Amino acid sequence: MIDIEDQLTLDERSSVDFILALRKRWSDTVYPALAEEYAATGPLAGTVDGATDRMRELSLYPWYSHLERVQQKMLWKTVGEAVVNRGDSLREQLDEVPGAPKGRLVLDPGLELPGWYTDYDIHIQPGSFYSDDLSGYVYELGARIVMLRDNDGYKFHRLFTETALPETPGATRIVDIGCGFGKSTRPLVGRYPGAEVIGIDLAAPGLRLAHAEAEAEGAAITYLQADGRATGLEDGSCDVVTGTMVLHEMPTEAVREIVAEAARLLKPGGTMSFLEFQTTGDPFRDATIYEHAERNNEPFFRHLFATDLTGVCAEAGLSDAHWTPFDERREGKRPDGWGDRREWHFPWAVLTAAKPEK
Repeated sequence: MIDIEDQLTLDERSSVDFILALRKRWSDTVYPALAEEYAATGPLAGTVDGATDRMRELSLYPWYSHLERVQQKMLWKTVGEAVVNRGDSLREQLDEVPGAPKGRLVLDPGLELPGWYTDYDIHIQPGSFYSDDLSGYVYELGARIVMLRDNDGYKFHRLFTETALPETPGATRIVDIGCGFGKSTRPLVGRYPGAEVIGIDLAAPGLRLAHAEAEAEGAAITYLQADGRATGLEDGSCDVVTGTMVLHEMPTEAVREIVAEAARLLKPGGTMSFLEFQTTGDPFRDATIYEHAERNNEPFFRHLFATDLTGVCAEAGLSDAHWTPFDERREGKRPDGWGDRREWHFPWAVLTAAKPEK
């Protein structure tokens, strides 16, 4: 498989490096300075709304908010042009699957995509993730920069797989809902050897790229284009149902339906585990999370934070539902919390629940 970064021109590489450096300084320099100004200029607010009002009056706020939005636009322009410039060869390799593939790709051209999925260019990615075969490549390259190059080799997803998913000897089927271009699915093959691994997503471009990359690695994965709320898989057929960074991109009712579908799919004793975001309890910190969502065209963050997901799990018949903070840098699941981090970072957390044994 072609790695676009190996083919970048000097100008393209310089643009990528500039945006990466800009994002890092926004996170580790501008945000801490904003937090210090907030703490030094008045009483700390007791609510997110109060912290938001205070934050917007700070002298650094225009810089902070503008840089967050502009760097995201610069990111998609740069990686989008790099992908389009190599469009012919990238499209061709999507069809270069071995004559005896190890996995499967099942697309559904008639699948109706929900309006809440198509009405927004999520992450400000033009055309979003579903609109063209090149969209998957654009998102894959962009995601490397969004994660500040700390997820190269999918370290982040491997940490999730290794620290947040259960040891399940003899597992026969693992399902990854909202698998995108496969970054969250491929680590499952090594975690559960011998199990059938299935990645499900709405977007055909991401699934085509995921399948091609899995075949290039010799990973036996089935990729299905389907709605995670109605996968079409059999009742009680899965040992683990998982997903990363997907629930916050759905309205509340869709999240409820995803959890209900996960409960239906699980075998008795099976585990549901989603890597997501949660509020931290620090009004200022949480205010920046809400604003991040708004500036990045992610309208359903507030839905996620306002929903009692442990209660939703109980309603679906799942037990022992709980959230655990997650440190994407090196530790993975971290029951003691996120720790003292000066830089801006996503408040990752793992939602885990189990289907009771009969």
